[in-house]
Amino acid sequence: MWKRVLETTKKAAAAATATAATGPQLATRKNPSSSRRKAVTPATAVSPAALLRLKQAASSKRTNLPSTLPDAQDVAAVEDENPSGGFTKEILSILNGPDDAEELRGAQAPPEESEDAEESVVNRILDTEWFAAPPPSNPLAAWRKEVAREKKKRYIFKNTESRRFTRLMQKCADKLGAEPALEFFGKLGRDTGAKEFNALIRICLGKAKECMDIDSAVEHIYRAYRLFELMRERGYQIVEDCYGPFLLYLVDVGMSEEFDMFSVFFKDANPRSSSRIAYYEMLLWIRAQDEEKIQELCRSVEDFNEEGDYDMAESYMLAFAESDRRLDFISLLESLDPTRILRSKYLLTIFQSLGRLELKNYAEKLLQQMRSKESGVGKFSSIIFEYASNIPNIAVEDVIVSFNRWHEQFEVAPSISASEKIISVCCKSSKISLALDVAECLCKSNPDMPVELFHPIIQACEQGSEFHLVHPIYDLMRRHKMKLKTETFRNMINLCVKMKDFEGAYRILTDAEESGDISTVSLYNAIMLGYFREKNHNGAQMVMAQMQIAGVKPDSETYCYLIFNCEFEEKISEYLDQLRQVGIHMSKHIYMSLVSAYARLGNFDMAKQVLENKEIPPKYLNEIKSALIGALASNGKVLDGLIMYDEIKQSGCHLEPKSAIALIENTQTKGELDRLYQLLEELGDSNMWFDGCSRVLLYCVQHNHPNAAIGLLKQLKEKDELSTYMVIDQVFSQIWDMDPVNLDFGMKILHAVKELGLNVSRTSLDFLLSACVKAKDSNRAQLIWTEYESAGLPHNVLTSLRMYQALLLSQKKKATKKLLRKIPKEDVHVRYIIDSCQMAYCSQNLKLPSASRSSSIKRAASKAGSTCKPAASGTEVFRNEAEEAHTGP
Repeated sequence: MWKRVLETTKKAAAAATATAATGPQLATRKNPSSSRRKAVTPATAVSPAALLRLKQAASSKRTNLPSTLPDAQDVAAVEDENPSGGFTKEILSILNGPDDAEELRGAQAPPEESEDAEESVVNRILDTEWFAAPPPSNPLAAWRKEVAREKKKRYIFKNTESRRFTRLMQKCADKLGAEPALEFFGKLGRDTGAKEFNALIRICLGKAKECMDIDSAVEHIYRAYRLFELMRERGYQIVEDCYGPFLLYLVDVGMSEEFDMFSVFFKDANPRSSSRIAYYEMLLWIRAQDEEKIQELCRSVEDFNEEGDYDMAESYMLAFAESDRRLDFISLLESLDPTRILRSKYLLTIFQSLGRLELKNYAEKLLQQMRSKESGVGKFSSIIFEYASNIPNIAVEDVIVSFNRWHEQFEVAPSISASEKIISVCCKSSKISLALDVAECLCKSNPDMPVELFHPIIQACEQGSEFHLVHPIYDLMRRHKMKLKTETFRNMINLCVKMKDFEGAYRILTDAEESGDISTVSLYNAIMLGYFREKNHNGAQMVMAQMQIAGVKPDSETYCYLIFNCEFEEKISEYLDQLRQVGIHMSKHIYMSLVSAYARLGNFDMAKQVLENKEIPPKYLNEIKSALIGALASNGKVLDGLIMYDEIKQSGCHLEPKSAIALIENTQTKGELDRLYQLLEELGDSNMWFDGCSRVLLYCVQHNHPNAAIGLLKQLKEKDELSTYMVIDQVFSQIWDMDPVNLDFGMKILHAVKELGLNVSRTSLDFLLSACVKAKDSNRAQLIWTEYESAGLPHNVLTSLRMYQALLLSQKKKATKKLLRKIPKEDVHVRYIIDSCQMAYCSQNLKLPSASRSSSIKRAASKAGSTCKPAASGTEVFRNEAEEAHTGP
């Protein structure tokens, strides 16, 4: 892959010198192309012509395949049966986890060797034989694993800096402590290296950050210091990746004396780190606002007598940029030699700072100097991107305009790497059509563009629900004859089925079949899943029939979808028989689909019996139990789910997050608050925890636990303040929806929201004011009315109408007439609502003249029935509220 990227870059560089003056510009259209406008269409039926073309493509593919291909083997049959528990089990769960992205790039293993890879990790990660691998049960599968194993000998096992290894070190440090963890690895025969030390130091630093006061953090700081000492004693170099985060923490908490002590230690351990430590030292005094010390440090490097002085001056300049000290940054920038700056390894950071501080003239001078030196086009283009993208408050379109303008000025064509960064920025800003325009320009100027260029665009389409862009993306790929991979085909089909364009999905599937060199079973699965999402079981069965016609064998994923969506238990048995006949072994996901299907069909005994299967590998048992608990909770058996949850806790295992959310959502009986708190502890992921905490908060509203609700509200704010506003709106919506309305609870929550420093939204106040009307409490309605003014929210027509209802209920005639005069009555529907409220609440002397009232009602009714349906529905809501309040107890 890297060789291909290098060759492509060289071609781009050669093309840039030939077409520098007329280099291609990236598109800057602010509106999507007319051909890419979103069209809302119903689900498309697949035409017979599309199915015929697919059949022909599959037939052609079968005739071109060699006849000696072996049947696919599912290595899920070879399972690790060795039981383990407690701490060892937790460590093994980490070791058996998925590889991180770096490892996958280093060594891509085929699916058949995944089981063997897990065994290899268990046996080799600490150079200690923990468990012996079982003898192979299938010679062919064993031969494949052996071939893959020989291939992987070319790669080094990179457990350093990986998420898995960090989790392993963290688990050991949490259980044993940092220094005992080192001793533990030593006894296992593992020589502790710099990477192990770095992992433990990060753990100590993380614990120090979690402390509420400095005194508590000192203990963890000392432990980190001891680890640094051990590193120096053992001859390991302490580099910036190790000491940088530690010094930055001391800067953040203002521990200047400790900073001086550690700075001396790090300089002594690594003399070459002096210039970089100067960066953190300047940050320390900037944060402390010690101007005298800042100027002293600047004067110390004025002469640049030595190489170290120049490097320190550069570090000070970067610290000034980081702290937005514009004048100090310019002062040092002007004193430095431009040629030295252009050779700096922090050149990209310097141009980011120039953009952030809007120093265009200085950036232009450096670029002119750089262009005169005939530096690499790719680096030059990347520097321009860093400058343009860091300009404050700049729109994505303007970033592209600036990017193009700089390239025109210096007669350079945009590089591929810089253009890919532009695409990434567009996708992150939800400017997907603009990103597609950029990609199109790039493909025109570089015919050999890799298909990976479109992956961030496809991902952005899915995240932003811009599914309609799948067709222009796919057409662009076909025009430029790109070689698509299975992943790309599947992503495109996913977009099609999500917009219910099954005709388009089959067209892409047919193209994949015609390509002849990729596996298409996952593409069929994607279409089948789309049909199941639409509850179209006939369409899913049609996909299964097409697979049989094309000679594509279903895999475990196929049967997962089929079993999970079964409508009858007989079909479950039928699919299980088919699964055994084709030789597909029962995977974890098939077991999970079984328990979900049986629970949905109401056969809870059969769902529980799935766990009794002796063939289930022990390491999958907890996940399958969690799936059963979630299925029980979602299908009305919450008590059974809670009992099983207690059993899981007693065995020392953890509940899967999705199952915990299902239990929280469906536990609605009184007296379960402590149990819900316990379930919250199962949610380690921050997003899942926020979702679960929001549901527990709504439970507190339903069962009148104001103190608990306020406590949860504080935790939500600390986790994600922006999303907390949505939860608050849901809380007040539920208060309004309750019968009877609990206004005491609502006022306490309102007071708590203000005490937490959160702004009260109009939506929350609207619900609370409507709750006052529903509860016939005009006094509190008056308080809520004043809250609009306190929150800086003007009273609109709907708010005034709600308050008008409350005043009518309280029989405050003067206040009612005063407010009525302020309500704009130009809209016929507003007059209709007023008349409806008066008919429900008011005495005869407050009513409008009958002729005027009847005519306004007729006009509103006729208009609502013809052209203003949304307004009519709003009118009906207000009238219903008025009637409910009038006839209520």
